[in-house]
Amino acid sequence: MKIALMPNLTRAEAFGVTKGIYNSLQKLGAKLLIPAELKNDFGFAKAEFLPAEEAIDECDAVIAVGGDGSIIHAAKLAAVRQKPILGVNAGRLAFMAGLEDNELDLLSELIEGSYALDKRLMLKTSIEKDGKVIFSDCCVNDCLIINKERQRMTAIDVALDGRRFNSYLCDGVLISTPTGSTAYSLSAGGPIVDPELESILLTPICPHSLVDRSLIFRPDAEITVESAENCALCVSNDGTNPLTVEPGCRVVVSRAEFTANFIRIKSDNFIDILYKKLAQRR
Repeated sequence: MKIALMPNLTRAEAFGVTKGIYNSLQKLGAKLLIPAELKNDFGFAKAEFLPAEEAIDECDAVIAVGGDGSIIHAAKLAAVRQKPILGVNAGRLAFMAGLEDNELDLLSELIEGSYALDKRLMLKTSIEKDGKVIFSDCCVNDCLIINKERQRMTAIDVALDGRRFNSYLCDGVLISTPTGSTAYSLSAGGPIVDPELESILLTPICPHSLVDRSLIFRPDAEITVESAENCALCVSNDGTNPLTVEPGCRVVVSRAEFTANFIRIKSDNFIDILYKKLAQRR
């Protein structure tokens, strides 16, 4: 079995966790593919060093090591190629992690094929100008759209399937997947949604209103967002560096054509994970 090992070594614990994964997989007879830029860090490894995307192209499964951000970044690369991914926690909460650093003995289940796949809905985000797409990206968790001048509120028009339904006076709007409902969306006051319930969530951020709340739409909905004041906005997918949306442009968010396929080895369900992770915040 070929495994692409994708660690985020900026995490303090990530190198040690990755070395433990490497040792476990070596004993299990797996062939390892590691991003070429990490060759100096893993010079001792009996592995093939390839560009990250090439490693994912050639692998049977991806193992990402780090926190949720690291796992999501790797999951986007894997999803485009329809490769399954297992997250191993080397961060803090890591809702996306399938294993903790003290559970590496369970990697034998991966090699033996004794696991389930959780298929997670993803979103496609496009920036359009004069009816033409000038930028497109996807996200696992959420798409954040805010006023470029972040020190003040702005009026944002939102349409569903081409029909405008509200103009929010707010800091911005967050459009998320059920997977992302436990991330920024939760902090912004959005509901927690079981990821098996495919849907799209819309949450206004700090709305200047007593009645504006989160909305949950069907999975095939198309949400359009644009400035009601003809000013510049910014869009960020899964926390990436924001991209400017110039006046006259709009952001269109809909379901992506592919899913993120997360490997689940343990028997924990969504509520088990939710309780264990959020209990750490008490």
